Amino acid sequence: METESSRHPTIRGVYALADTSLLAGAELIARVEAALRGGAAVVQYRDKSVDSARRLTEAQALRALCARHGATFIVNDDVDLALSVGADGVHLGRDDPAPALARVRLGPRALIGATCYDRLELAPAALGAGADHVAFGRFFPSSTKPGQIYASLDLLRAARASLSCPIVCIGGIRADNAAPLVAAGADALAVGNALFGPGVDSEAAARALAALWKR
Repeated sequence: METESSRHPTIRGVYALADTSLLAGAELIARVEAALRGGAAVVQYRDKSVDSARRLTEAQALRALCARHGATFIVNDDVDLALSVGADGVHLGRDDPAPALARVRLGPRALIGATCYDRLELAPAALGAGADHVAFGRFFPSSTKPGQIYASLDLLRAARASLSCPIVCIGGIRADNAAPLVAAGADALAVGNALFGPGVDSEAAARALAALWKR
C-alpha cells in the first residue's frame, strides 16, 4: 500500500461514484472501503444536499479512506469542500464553477475534471480553461441521469485519437457492458449503481471492473 507522501493521484481504472442518493452515513463509508479493497482507484464524493456539516464529515472520512488505500479522492461540483478536506481534485459539470476558477482555488497539482457529455468539441475548451481530464457519457441507460443524451463508441474513439488527457466514461456502466469502452480507449470507468446499488457486493463488483484492464 502506498503511503500518503508517496501517492501520485491519477485518473485511471475503476472510478467509484460515492453518491449519497444511493447510500449515506456509515453504509457509504463501508461500501466505499469494500470497493477500494476490490480495486477501485478513484472515488468521487457526490452529494447534492445543503447539509454542510454532514457533507464535510463524509468527505473527510472518504478522503482518509482513499489515502489509506492509495486511491485518488475527487469531490463533485464543490470546490470549497474539495479545498477544505484536501481532496486530490474536483469534477465539474456545465452548471458548476469554471475549470479556470477551480484551478486558481485548488492550485497547479489538483486534478480537475470536466464533463463533456456527448460533445467532443467541449473537451479542448475545458482543457484550455484548466481541466486536466474529461468525462463523456452517458454510454448506457442510467437511473441516476435518465434524461441525458447518449454518447457513442465512435465519439470515444474520436476523443482518444485527438486527446492526450485521461478520458472517463460514465452512465450505466457495469462489468458486463464496459469492455468495449476500455477497448476504445477509456482510461477510467465511472460507476455508481453497479458498485453501490441495493444488494451489490461492492468489493466483488469493483474487482470485476478492475479486471477489464488486465485482459
